[in-house]
Parts: sequence; structure tokens; C-alpha cells
Amino acid sequence: MASRHDKMLTRLHRVRTLQLNLTMAEEARAQERVATEQQLSHRIGQLIQAVSPTPTPSASAASLMASAHFRHRLIESADAATRRVEVAEQRAAHAGEQTKAAKRDQTAVEKLIDRARVAAIRAEMRALEDMPASGGRRNRHDPC
Repeated sequence: MASRHDKMLTRLHRVRTLQLNLTMAEEARAQERVATEQQLSHRIGQLIQAVSPTPTPSASAASLMASAHFRHRLIESADAATRRVEVAEQRAAHAGEQTKAAKRDQTAVEKLIDRARVAAIRAEMRALEDMPASGGRRNRHDPC
């Protein structure tokens, strides 16, 4: 029968493993968010380059104003996308730190389990060493 301490360590290890898995999933989502935001920012940058107003002889003032206004709105969107990328990167870094902390906690519990296992083995070895010799009979072996 497992001791109360062993049961507690096993339960604690299960909880820490669940926490580690959850933080790893959160970190993966945060990294995915960073990638998505970077792609969006890149796409907005491409649109800005494609929409830049260029004066041509057939272009009217209204069309130049419209394309300049559209480009200005795209630049504002690009700034907002840059801020979203920064926030997503900060969240990803925070999620990475949480994952590291959860991994440290799980590793600490695993070390405690290993120590308890080694202590139990040592106790069994000591018990075997302290056992009295069986019966009064000794096995004598002739030299070979």
C-alpha cells in the first residue's frame, strides 16, 4: 500500500503535469497569435505600397485625394497592427515564462518522487540487512 506521502506526491505530480500542459498550450496559442499579427502587419504594409498616390496626367484631384486618404487610413491600420504585434510578443514572452515556471515545478516534484523512491529502496535494503539469519543452518561451500 502506498504511503500517504507517496499518494500526495503522485497527486501533486498529476496536477503539475496538467498545469504544464495548459501553459504549453497557452504558449503555443500566443506564438500563433504573434505569427498571425505579423502576417497581418506585413499584408497591410504591402497594401500601403500598392496604394501610394502617384500623379499622372489623367489623374484628377479627387482620385488623388481619395487614394491619399486611403493610404493614410492604411498607415493608421499599420500602426495599430504594429502595436498588436508588440502586445502579442509580450504575451508570448509571458506565456513562455509561465511554461518555464510550470516545467520547474514539475521537475521539482519529479525529483521529490525520485528521492522518496530511493529512500524506500534504502529502507528495504536496511531491513534486509538487519534481518536475522534464517535458522541455525549455515551453508558452507567448499573451495573450488
